[in-house]
Amino acid sequence: MVLKNTVKRKLIQVAAFGFTNVHMGNFIGGKLYEGSWKQFCNPGLNCYSCPAANLACPIGSLQAVSSSMDFQFSFYVIGFLLAIGVLLGRFVCGFLCPFGLFQELLHKIPFPKIKLWKGFLYIKYFVLIVFVILLPIAVTNYMGIGKPAFCQFICPAGTLEGGIPLLATHKELQQTIGNLFSLKMIILILVIIGSLSIYRFFCKTLCPLGVIYGLLNKISIYHLEVNKNQCVDCGKCSKVCKMDVDPLKNPNSIECIRCGECVSECPVNAIHIGFKTLKKENKIIGERTSSSLK
Repeated sequence: MVLKNTVKRKLIQVAAFGFTNVHMGNFIGGKLYEGSWKQFCNPGLNCYSCPAANLACPIGSLQAVSSSMDFQFSFYVIGFLLAIGVLLGRFVCGFLCPFGLFQELLHKIPFPKIKLWKGFLYIKYFVLIVFVILLPIAVTNYMGIGKPAFCQFICPAGTLEGGIPLLATHKELQQTIGNLFSLKMIILILVIIGSLSIYRFFCKTLCPLGVIYGLLNKISIYHLEVNKNQCVDCGKCSKVCKMDVDPLKNPNSIECIRCGECVSECPVNAIHIGFKTLKKENKIIGERTSSSLK
C-alpha cells in the first residue's frame, strides 16, 4: 500500500513538473517563454527565468507587486495564494512543487542521513517576513521600486533553473558574474548537500511558500484527520513521516506536506486524508474496516 501511494505521488509530481516546464527546447538557446501563460502563477516554486517555464513563480510575483504600485495585481497574487492554500494547504508542496521533487530525488542518493535540529524550522518564517514582505517594500531605488530580495539574494531554485542555464547560453551575462551570484551558488550548494542528508531540507528551513501554505493547513479543505477512537497508538505514523510530524498529536501541522504515507502505514485505517466533504464517508469505511479486524 505504501509503495502504491509513493508511486502514485511520484507520477503526479512528474506530471506537475512537465506541465510547469513544457518548453524544454528553450534550454538550448537560453530563450525564455514570454507567452500569455506567463501572467499566471504556478502553485509551486518554479523560477520565472527558467527557460522551460510557462508559468510565473508565486513568490517572485508577490515580491514584484509588493514593490510596485499595481495593487490590483498584488491582490490577484495574494488572492491566488490564499485560494490555493485554503483549498489544498501544503498538498502543493507534496505533489505539485517542482523544487520539492528535485529535493526528494537528491535525498534518494546514498549519503549520510541526519535529523534536522528543530530550531532550523523557524528560519523560513524570518525569510518570509524579511526577504519576501519587508525588504521589497522598505528598500527601494530612486524610482521607488523595491528589489525582489528573496529571488535576488536567496532562492536556490532560481539559481538552478534560471541563473545557471542563462549564464551557460549567454556569454554577455558571464561578464556580469560577481559576489552576488557567488553567494547564491553557495546557498544552492548548501541546499543540495542539505537535501542529500535531510529530507526536503529547503522546504523545512528556507521556503517562504511552504510557510504560507502551511499556515493554511488547519483550515484547508484538503484535510488530514485522525480518528482517536480507532487509533491503537502504535506510533507507526510518526515513524514513517519524513517531515517529522506526529499525525496523532498534530494532524494538520504546518510541516505536513500531505504525502499520505502515514495514511498508508496505519494498520487500523484511523487516519483519513482528503477533501472535507468526503471525510464522513471515509470515516464510516474506516470504522467498518476496524470492526472487521476486531
